[in-house]
Amino acid sequence: MSSVELSRPLTIRAHVPGAARVDVREMGGRTIVWLDVDAAVRKGALSSAASSMIEAAATVARTHGYPLVATMDSSGADIAEGFSALHGWGMAAKALTDCSGIVPTIIIVDGPAVSGPALLIGIADFVVMTNAAYAFVSGPTMVAEFTGVLMDNEELGGSASHARYSGATSLVATDLDSAIVMVEQLLSYLPDNVDHEAPRFPTDDDPHRPTPEAGELMPASSTGSYDVRDVIRILADDGDLFEVRARWAANVVTAFATFAGQPVGIVASQPISLAGTLDIPASQKAARFVSFCDAFNLPILTLVDTPGFYPGKDLEWRGMIRHGAQLVFAYGRATVPRICVVLRKSYGGAYIVMDSKKMGNDLCLAWPWAELAVMGAGQAAAILQRRATPEEKAAFEADYATRLLNPYIAADRGYIDGVIEPAETRAAICDALAALVDKREALHIHKHDNMPL
Repeated sequence: MSSVELSRPLTIRAHVPGAARVDVREMGGRTIVWLDVDAAVRKGALSSAASSMIEAAATVARTHGYPLVATMDSSGADIAEGFSALHGWGMAAKALTDCSGIVPTIIIVDGPAVSGPALLIGIADFVVMTNAAYAFVSGPTMVAEFTGVLMDNEELGGSASHARYSGATSLVATDLDSAIVMVEQLLSYLPDNVDHEAPRFPTDDDPHRPTPEAGELMPASSTGSYDVRDVIRILADDGDLFEVRARWAANVVTAFATFAGQPVGIVASQPISLAGTLDIPASQKAARFVSFCDAFNLPILTLVDTPGFYPGKDLEWRGMIRHGAQLVFAYGRATVPRICVVLRKSYGGAYIVMDSKKMGNDLCLAWPWAELAVMGAGQAAAILQRRATPEEKAAFEADYATRLLNPYIAADRGYIDGVIEPAETRAAICDALAALVDKREALHIHKHDNMPL
């Protein structure tokens, strides 16, 4: 699969009627397939012909190995056409699904994406919504009729709602032009297709640059908070990172950055939100991101500082087991280079699911003050010293912290590969990425796995 140089867009099936238009064009120096669903034609209603254009766009992208970028401004299936419109939408959904894991798919929503089109954006790898966009499967009228709750399009499915509550959008832009700029930035970290590696970034940042300031961000108290994005900026090339789904499940950060010019996907605990604990949205967000990086040959760097899973009856009843398993499953099947650095706390089940050594990562490191244990000293005292006096509990906690809450026991047993100073972290990551550049794993031949959903 090779790229072509285009002096102007190459239109595909130019005379097919309907709201959809397709061409192959250049974007940010990359050849992509561009799909435009235009509200100027019957409010973007998807007739069978328009849906066939979506199918054609996905097929061209998949067979030629070009990223697929679409703009969506659609009122839904064409009611006037009846069942044929639904049939066409099904073909479009199947074609977009066939692209998954083969070429990156990105959809820009710049208006309505209602019913079927809303589900199409759920299939895409990344979604950018503008301030004018809204998306939902069932609109305000249906919500009011069935639940009695009154709300408008923006409250129900606006970009702010999806960015904060559903995670359906990866990025929010002010308008279409700024959305296109975001897509160009995003594409710069990604390969054209599954058979390629992401292009290297030019950088003069020394791979062995000391990073002591990363450690200086750590609070004196183990319960103090800090912004892990500041740590990432210190470690990464030129202080740059590109975060996706920043407003949803803020207790975990998912972002792209480069090390020695190589694009890397980063999953990081975020102590300033829910103390970095893992809940259902955070598990889903991180699992989806890990799965994407693994599909498209992007190494994964995991930065860990979490006291465990967030406790609660509601979380357990809503399926914390199933959704927590999504994250451990995504890491467990990932075959790309994987590096884990424990910055501070790594307790209990969260230690396992955040790409622990026994989950198969290639390099697991810890800072000298890292705490790797089943639980913290206070939690252990609450369970093991239930009938003890306050003084006895305090003595137990101090002894527990001294003996067990350090990385050296884990290192002695081979559960981490090394204890390093923060100043050495960038160099260790860059050296590991260089050593793992030719990593290959033999894949079992089977139809597909059965990821917990």
